[in-house]
Amino acid sequence: MADTGPRQSTRFLLLYALAAAGGAVAYVPFLTVLLPVRVTALAGEADVTWLAYLTLGGATMASLANVAFGWLSDRSHSRLPWVLAGLVLSSIFLVMIPQAQDFTSLIVFIMAWQVGLNMMLAPLAAWAGDCVPDHQKGLLGGLLAFAPALGAASGALVTIPGLADADSRLVMVALLVTAMVLPVVFFGRPAPMPQLMKDDPPQPGARVDPPERLKSRSVVSRMWFARLLVQIAEAALFAYLLFWFRSIDSSVRDSDIARIFAVVLVVAVPLAIVIGRWSDRHVRPILPLAISAGLAAVGLLAMAIAPSLVYATAGYVLFGLAATIFLSLHTGQTLRVLPRPSHRGRDLGLFNLTNTVPSLIMPWLTLALVPVFGFSGLFWLLAGLAVVASLLLASIPRPGTAQ
Repeated sequence: MADTGPRQSTRFLLLYALAAAGGAVAYVPFLTVLLPVRVTALAGEADVTWLAYLTLGGATMASLANVAFGWLSDRSHSRLPWVLAGLVLSSIFLVMIPQAQDFTSLIVFIMAWQVGLNMMLAPLAAWAGDCVPDHQKGLLGGLLAFAPALGAASGALVTIPGLADADSRLVMVALLVTAMVLPVVFFGRPAPMPQLMKDDPPQPGARVDPPERLKSRSVVSRMWFARLLVQIAEAALFAYLLFWFRSIDSSVRDSDIARIFAVVLVVAVPLAIVIGRWSDRHVRPILPLAISAGLAAVGLLAMAIAPSLVYATAGYVLFGLAATIFLSLHTGQTLRVLPRPSHRGRDLGLFNLTNTVPSLIMPWLTLALVPVFGFSGLFWLLAGLAVVASLLLASIPRPGTAQ
């Protein structure tokens, strides 16, 4: 069982999970629904081309800004001022989007919004590493499963017919994000955890305590690549899920996919919390990651050979649950393996590349495989990537065991 030690308050953990979900609300409804609708209104038949360039430019700016503001929050030894400034700037630029009437002004607003958004997100992510001890990081990861669920729910909320027009929806998103982020800033009051801020790496030849074995460069690299591989699979499914289902049954509607997606996200939350708590109590931080990556591979294999819509749906549900649990718990355990608290924000920014790089890789994989081998060929490849991720994680030693 886990060693006893200082514990962070439940109040902070819950309010932090709410703020992290606010980060998802800040971009999920905008990037998945509101921005495509606005691009179509402005570009007409050129909407797909516009959206591709906007997505690429936004992802590039997000990657750079996340690393930069993570590093700046390290250097300033303060997270919350950056979080607040980013919240204000991202909200301002979001509600200014309707002022863009051409491609140039729209991409400028999108990139400025990404700067503000990542000014908030990067220090917010690092703040958890400053405040949550290792024996609660599994629980933290489980609570972070609320983020994708509430992100998707917010998209459904702001697009309820008759509730708000296109411009007011952006204001609604900004208000929702503000209401979810501010409580932890003003009422979180985390207990100090000075042991999490020590930046004294072991000297060469010195005995390494078991928990520190997870902080080696090798472990960090395996965690980074494993997340990247699973994220590539997740990004491919996110973008092409509807097309694949319709290739099996042409009667499938987008509302059907939305319901399946929602069920997966909702069911994943309690599962992630239970599994995260188990990993804390039994000091097995990496095992659930290896197993969930393996189950994601099984789900992809089932999708590759699915003979009917029922089997296809079952395969996707297994993949979706496993991938959601993996990504949530991985986020919490990443904070455990980063070796230098003084560079925590910067290093999390480098881990954030695993969220943006797949959007650059996934289209090329799809174009190379689907026209020749169909979606089945793509899923076989993605299953192979998930297996590699599982093996990478399974090779990481358990804390308290010999390397």
